[in-house]
Amino acid sequence: MKFDTPATTNPIDQLKFIGQPMDRIDGPMKTSGTAPYAYERHDAVQNPAYGVVVGAAIAKGRIESMDLRAAQASPGVITIVTAQTAGKLGKGQFNTAALLGGPEIAHYHQAIALVVAQTFEQARAAAQLVKVQYSRANGRFDLAAARPSAHKPPEQDGSPADTRKGNFEKAFDTAPVQHDATYTTPDHSHAMMEPHASTAAWKGEKLTVWTSNQMIDWSVGDLAKTLGIPKDNVRLVSPFVGGGFGGKLFIRADVLLAALGAKAARQPVKVALQRPLIANNTTHRPATIQRIRIGAAKNGKISAIAHESWSGDLPDGKPETAVNQTRLLYAGAHRLTATRLAVLDLPEGNAMRAPGEAPGMMALEIAMDEMATKLGIDPVEFRAINDTQVDPEKPERPFSQRQLVECLRTGAQRFGWSQRRAEPAQVRDGRWLVGMGVAAAFRNNMVMKSGARVRLNSRGVVTVETDMTDIGTGSYTIIAQTAAEMMGVPIHKVMVRLGDSAFPVSAGSGGQWGGNSSTAGVYAACVKLRETVAQKLGVPVDGAVFADGTVRSGERSVPLAEAAAGGELVVEDTIEYGDLDKKYQQSTFGAHFVEVGVDVATGEIRVRRMLAVCAAGRILNPKSARSQVIGAMTMGVGAALMEELAVDKRQGFFVNHDLAGYEVPVHSDIPHQEVIFLDETDPVSSPMKAKGVGELGLCGVAAAVANAVFNATGVRVRDYPVTLDKLLDKLPEVT
Repeated sequence: MKFDTPATTNPIDQLKFIGQPMDRIDGPMKTSGTAPYAYERHDAVQNPAYGVVVGAAIAKGRIESMDLRAAQASPGVITIVTAQTAGKLGKGQFNTAALLGGPEIAHYHQAIALVVAQTFEQARAAAQLVKVQYSRANGRFDLAAARPSAHKPPEQDGSPADTRKGNFEKAFDTAPVQHDATYTTPDHSHAMMEPHASTAAWKGEKLTVWTSNQMIDWSVGDLAKTLGIPKDNVRLVSPFVGGGFGGKLFIRADVLLAALGAKAARQPVKVALQRPLIANNTTHRPATIQRIRIGAAKNGKISAIAHESWSGDLPDGKPETAVNQTRLLYAGAHRLTATRLAVLDLPEGNAMRAPGEAPGMMALEIAMDEMATKLGIDPVEFRAINDTQVDPEKPERPFSQRQLVECLRTGAQRFGWSQRRAEPAQVRDGRWLVGMGVAAAFRNNMVMKSGARVRLNSRGVVTVETDMTDIGTGSYTIIAQTAAEMMGVPIHKVMVRLGDSAFPVSAGSGGQWGGNSSTAGVYAACVKLRETVAQKLGVPVDGAVFADGTVRSGERSVPLAEAAAGGELVVEDTIEYGDLDKKYQQSTFGAHFVEVGVDVATGEIRVRRMLAVCAAGRILNPKSARSQVIGAMTMGVGAALMEELAVDKRQGFFVNHDLAGYEVPVHSDIPHQEVIFLDETDPVSSPMKAKGVGELGLCGVAAAVANAVFNATGVRVRDYPVTLDKLLDKLPEVT
C-alpha cells in the first residue's frame, strides 16, 4: 500500500479498540517470568555451551601476543575464538569499529576473544587466564581538548551539518537583548536492564540467533555481511527485549561471537556481555559541547538564533546531531546551525533515546530560559511569542500539526504555573528552597516502510506476523488493537507474533517511528485481508462492516470465520510512504513542567512534581503511551541530576562502567508524574493518524529540571549533570 495522500475516514476511526487504554497483552508473561528472553531460550536449543567475552585492556594500540595455553587447559573449555581463528570477517554497515578486534585495538573493551566452555562459570574462570601483551598508542580521549581539530562531517540522513538563513551575525550584533553561552552534556550509557545477549545455533550452513535486538532486518544483513554468508542463511529471533534505548539497534559483539563460538564448538552457544562491556564495548550517547546565541527585541521576538555543537567519535563515526531541533522549534528570521565532529578513541558514540534532540534540548531550553530572564518575560510566554506554524528555514513548508502553544498553556494551567515567583530563591518550604521550571518538548516524527502478514483461520482467529520488536513499548498490544479494529474481532481473537526475521520486514523499534509505522503496516495487510474475505463471502468490500466477528453488507450478515472455512486465508502487504514528509514538516510537540526542592544547606536536589503535556497525533493506547512518557521523564531526571559516564582521559575508558558507579534514578528519586495527551490526529502521518511519543517524553525534561533549580536557588548550571557540588558555594545566604 502506498501512502502518498493524507488519510481520510477509515476503519481505525471507529476507535473501538484503537485509542483505548488496554492492558499489555504480554504483561502476564513479563510479570510471571515466562517471557523467553535471548539468554533464556531453553526451549529453543539443546545442550548449549557458554561463552565469555574478553575485552581489550587498552584503548588504542596493538596486540603483540596472546597466550591461550592456560585458558585452553582450564576445565570445561571447548574452544577459544580470536581474530586469528575466526577467519576473514567483513564489516557491517552499522558498526564503526570491528566487533572482534585484533591485532589492532580501536577502543577499550573491544572484544578480542571468546572463551567457550561447558558452563558459564568455567568459561568465566578460563577467560581470566587469557594473557595478552599490548603495545599502547597515544589516544585522544578529551572532547574539549579535541574541539579545535573537529571537522565538518558529511550530510547525515539527508540532514546537512550546517544551515544558514539570513545574516545571523549582523542581526545578533544589533539585537537589543543578547544571550551567548556554552553548555555541556556528558557521555551517557543506555543502562538497560537486559544485557546484550545472544544464543546461536548452526544447522548445516543455516544460522539461527536468538538475541536482544531492536531492528531485525538491519541486523540480519549486518551479521550476514560480517560472516560473509548469504542473508537467507541467517535467522534472527527477538520476541522479547528487556530495554534497548537505541543500544540494540545494531548487532554488537555478543551476536557475532555467539555465532562464531557456536560454529567452532559445533553446538549452540550463549553469550551475554558483562555489564562493564556494555558501557565500553557497545554504543553510548556521546558528550557534547554546545554554544547557543539568541538575539531578540525587547518585546521578546527572536531576530537571531544560532546553535553550534561539537561531539566526538571513532574515525569514520558520526556526530551527535544536537542542533537539529533548533532548525525547527522557534521562529527567527536570521539563523545559523553548525555541527562539528572530533575524532576520539573512546568507545563508539551512537543513537540513544531521541539522539540529537535529547542532548540538544538540554542546552537549547536552558538558553531559552536564560533569555526569558534577561527580557523579563515569563518563560512560557517567551516560547509562545516565538511559535511558528511553518518550518523557519523553509517557510513554504507548513507543519502538519503543531500544538506547542496549546501544550504550554495547558501545562501552565494544570501545574499552577501562575504561582511561580519570577525572582529566584523566594520560596521556602522548611529547609528546602522551592522552584518551578518549564521546557518545550520536541521530536521529529519519522515514518518507515513496514510490512506484515495476516492470517484468518476457520475459528475466526486473526494472526499477525511481522518482524517488529517489542522493547517494552507495547508493540504486541497496539498491533493486536489494530488488527481487532480492522477485522472486527475481539482482542482475544487476535494472536500477534513478533521479532522473527522469518516474518515480513517491519519498521523495527527506533527513532520513535515503531508504533505508528508498524501498525500502519498491519493496517495495510488487514485492508488486503478484508478484500480477500469480501471476495470469499461474495460481498462488496466497499460498504462492508467488519464488527463483532461478522461481516455485514446490507441486510446480509456472515460470520467472519466462514471466509476461511475452506482453508486459512493468508495475505501480506507493506505500507510505503510517498513524499508527504517533503510537503509538510512532521514533528511532535510537548511541554514539561517540574517543581524541585533544593536543600538550603547541602544543595541536595529533590524533584517534587512533574507534568508532561504531549501533542503527538492519535494516541493508540493511552495506558502504554503514558507508561512510555513517564519512563522518558524518569530518564530525563537521570540526565539532569546524576547520569555521567566518567572518562579516564589518560587511559581512555569509562570508569564507572557498572550500575553501582553509573547512577540512574530509583523509585525514591521520582515523585508523582502526570501526563496529558492533547486531542490530536495527524492524517499526514499515516493511515493510523498517529505519531511517535516515547522519545518526545524525554526531550526537554533535563532542562526543565535545571530551570527549576535556577528558580529555586538563583544558581544557573550549564554543565550537566546538575550535582550539588555545582551549587554549594553559590547558594543564597538564608537564615
